Amino acid sequence: MSVFSRRALKSLGLAAGLLCLAASGVIARPAAATYAPVGPETSVPFGWVDFCQRYASECREGDGGAREIEWTDAARRRIEKINAWVNRNIDPVSDRDHWGVVDEWDYPTDGKGDCEDYALLKRRMLIEDGFPSGALLLTVVKDEHGDGHSILTVRTDRGDYVLDNLTGGVKPWSSAPYRFVKRQSQASPNVWVSIGAPTSAPMYVSK
Repeated sequence: MSVFSRRALKSLGLAAGLLCLAASGVIARPAAATYAPVGPETSVPFGWVDFCQRYASECREGDGGAREIEWTDAARRRIEKINAWVNRNIDPVSDRDHWGVVDEWDYPTDGKGDCEDYALLKRRMLIEDGFPSGALLLTVVKDEHGDGHSILTVRTDRGDYVLDNLTGGVKPWSSAPYRFVKRQSQASPNVWVSIGAPTSAPMYVSK
């Protein structure tokens, strides 16, 4: 059994009382499928490169299988459940306070983490639940202040949805209050592609 399985994580006795609780859990559906406008290959975040040096098995190329999730009610409920569980059971803490460094991507096995740690755990749990890795894409955005932030994009046949530790529920990407910068390619987790008009990438992600 993976050390990052839900059963193992629950056994940690993680604290609740989170700043960013999932709200109503209602998932809004767009009138029509909308997808983030991905562009050419771009730089890979250092945090991901460093993460892959420690978790090589987590960064393997995909098996060439499905790269979209069929947006059924059952799939929606499973994704919503995992998103809410992670948001509820991980305490938010900055990398500087947690690890003593500016930027560190890791699994929140001690029940603490920042934005990319939430996204990594959601990705791992969704893969363990049977969803294709090619549809679960780590994504870097900028918030309204221009600060870096990480979320998980879920690619579906009804459009792109985002899982965010700062807001409740699962929302269409176009409803997220962010400037999208780049994300993993569907073809390979180690290839990143730009999103929308070119913009400088944040130095690090921190929320």
